[in-house]
Amino acid sequence: MTTAELTNTVELALEEIRPFLKSDGGNITLIDIQEDKHVTVRLEGACVGCSVNQMTLKAGVETTIKKYAPQIETVTNIA
Repeated sequence: MTTAELTNTVELALEEIRPFLKSDGGNITLIDIQEDKHVTVRLEGACVGCSVNQMTLKAGVETTIKKYAPQIETVTNIA
């Protein structure tokens, strides 16, 4: 999979989870994909100060991205 294809695939995964984040006043933006296996995102809006944003990141975002792109190893949030 090319870098462009992987980026598109990760964006598709984010589009799946984005409505759930938006319903709670949040959003997410893809920042970077390193070495085709480490994804960096930015949680935005209400997600920034949410007490369960790390759970959302791991259980929701990371799981969804790995469903679309199993080669992804980690998903991290930048503040």
